[in-house]
Amino acid sequence: MSAVLPVLATRLSAAAAAAFGPSYGELDPELRSATRPEFGHYQTNLALRLANALGRPPREIATRLVAELQVADLCEPPQIAGPGFVNLTLRAETLAAAVNEPLTFGPRGERVVVDYSQPNVAKQMHVGHLRSTVIGDALCNVLRYVGYEVIRQNHVGDWGTQYGMMIEQLEDEELDPETLDLQGLQLLYERSRKHFDADGIFADRSRLRVVALQSGDPGTRAIWRRMVDVSLDDFQQVYALLGSALTQDDVVGESAYNDDLQPIVDELSAAGLLTESEGALCAFLPGFLGRDGQPLPVIVRKSDGGFGYSATDLAAVRHRVSTLHASRIVYVVDHRQSLHFDQIFTLARTAGWLPPTTTAEHVSFGTVLGPNGKPFKTRAGGTVKLTVLLNEAVARADSLLEGRDGVDRQTTARAVGIGAVKYADLSSDRGNDYVFDLDRMVAMTGNTGPYLQYAHARLTRLLAKAGGSDGEVTDLKDPAEVRLALLLTGFAGTVAQVAETLQPHRLCTYLYEVAAALSAFYELCPVLTSEGATRASRIALCAATRKVLQDGLGLLGITAPDAM
Repeated sequence: MSAVLPVLATRLSAAAAAAFGPSYGELDPELRSATRPEFGHYQTNLALRLANALGRPPREIATRLVAELQVADLCEPPQIAGPGFVNLTLRAETLAAAVNEPLTFGPRGERVVVDYSQPNVAKQMHVGHLRSTVIGDALCNVLRYVGYEVIRQNHVGDWGTQYGMMIEQLEDEELDPETLDLQGLQLLYERSRKHFDADGIFADRSRLRVVALQSGDPGTRAIWRRMVDVSLDDFQQVYALLGSALTQDDVVGESAYNDDLQPIVDELSAAGLLTESEGALCAFLPGFLGRDGQPLPVIVRKSDGGFGYSATDLAAVRHRVSTLHASRIVYVVDHRQSLHFDQIFTLARTAGWLPPTTTAEHVSFGTVLGPNGKPFKTRAGGTVKLTVLLNEAVARADSLLEGRDGVDRQTTARAVGIGAVKYADLSSDRGNDYVFDLDRMVAMTGNTGPYLQYAHARLTRLLAKAGGSDGEVTDLKDPAEVRLALLLTGFAGTVAQVAETLQPHRLCTYLYEVAAALSAFYELCPVLTSEGATRASRIALCAATRKVLQDGLGLLGITAPDAM
């Protein structure tokens, strides 16, 4: 489905330039879908904004704009409405051709690195990792679709004090690291944390163990490696259940930058960007102040000589620019890290590691809430494990499929359950918190994943009955089929908008509008019982709609079952 809107926008800009001068052709026409049929298919307020700039009556400006507008090959004659709105209605053959034309995005020649998921080694993935993983996967899919070369990076937490604590605790308890699974490692961490907080001698030993780890002590590294391998294997099982594209090849943990941390300090020091403060080396950046009005530091090296995650993140930025040659870097991390990334990006730019030609964006997101409106916790107040939630969603979907014939129940339940969770996460503005409500998520009506999946399955069944579709849309007369066709032409623009804004809820909203328009089309426009050219055209329209739903859900990381 080609995008008609950009072509019309270009024509409007050319008309403004011809009528009023080149500078006025730079104004965004701001073409929008008309809200009512009598306003045509698209409407622009360009004449009103031009009139304001030129000091002339809006309808006079609209008349001159329309006189210069060359759209006879695409539209019916433009209409001027109200104070000076210009309404455009596509010709039927234009709309049909736009639906029939294959959608293609050429290579952009740009590389984007997307940093997401980021679980911690020796801890089970929990609901807090859901949003980063689901949003990150969707954005990677969209960015690749529009022509970026995408590099996924899973910046797992596999370095630091906690590993010194755990290894010392393991030695104290004389445990064999080979016998520990991820659950055992998490319990080991909890015991070591209590020990660390209560025993100063143990804490000192743990810090020395971290030094041994960072300096490459073979015995320490072997135990640490075992912890990492067990964790990554477990993470991969969660990713497989979630249907994430992340693999172990995408893992570039904090440990990967260990050798770069001291050079980071050395370069920043040489540039005069670090200041000693209470034994730590810090960067104090202009404009970053605390609530007390005092400068907020970026602690690059701690007072004990260790390195925090600021140093690691700086090393990651430098690596992604200098080695991976990224022109765009995207970090999918919750909103609590907004200040941290503002500081990291500012310091990296000041140091010259993040050049003006590379954009760095923090894709922040809100919190998953329980039914009580508070952060989602277990009844005991603990963190909810991600596998528990996903398995429960699949079980809930499976119960809905009971008694349905012709359905691979196990496969479909997984697709519907996981898809429901993903869609609920992606369909709201990522900056907002949302309530994890399985009953609402798996509902077959409303703006839900199952509703869209069912629309796709219903189309698949209809096309099978029709014997497939190898024709084209040629006959658009009924307002319901015109409305559906018009929406289909917006797919390319919507996907491009998501790639630019990194807001996947826009794609969800679009797909829901398509599914709702499809439902109205079913009610008002018989397909299989129609005849001749009308039947062939409507079957082709159904095939085009099925492709948009399938491709759109796929970009969101959601499977579109053929039967439900």
